[in-house]
Amino acid sequence: MLFHTFHSQAERKAFGGSDFIEIQYCRLPEKTSLRDIVSIDAIKHWKDDSLYVCGDDMDLFYQHYGDIITGGIYNNGDCGPMDLCGINFYAGAQAAAMIERLTEKKPPEYQVLCQWLQAGRQYLGVYVLGV
Repeated sequence: MLFHTFHSQAERKAFGGSDFIEIQYCRLPEKTSLRDIVSIDAIKHWKDDSLYVCGDDMDLFYQHYGDIITGGIYNNGDCGPMDLCGINFYAGAQAAAMIERLTEKKPPEYQVLCQWLQAGRQYLGVYVLGV
């Protein structure tokens, strides 16, 4: 299983601690500046409605999803390929484009990520928070 969800942080800790990539909704207000969106202070880790990828599966995740989840904004304001060790922010339009690429390419467990992205359309965007 590539993507994991947990009903509580106790459940996550029992599963395997803190070695996870967290895919999290960005719940900041619409008018928030990009600088604030990618600020370390703006991000609160370990949300119960996030998707998680085990650190042991990082390479597999990147192999299948690296060319689909790309163009994110990093903490320093640059953008590029997914950084599995840092902050990546994707605006709502980018998340919608991801859904299209996912349904075209159909990587393993893509339905899980598609459903999660669709469920978060009301938010400003999504983060991929590296280990």
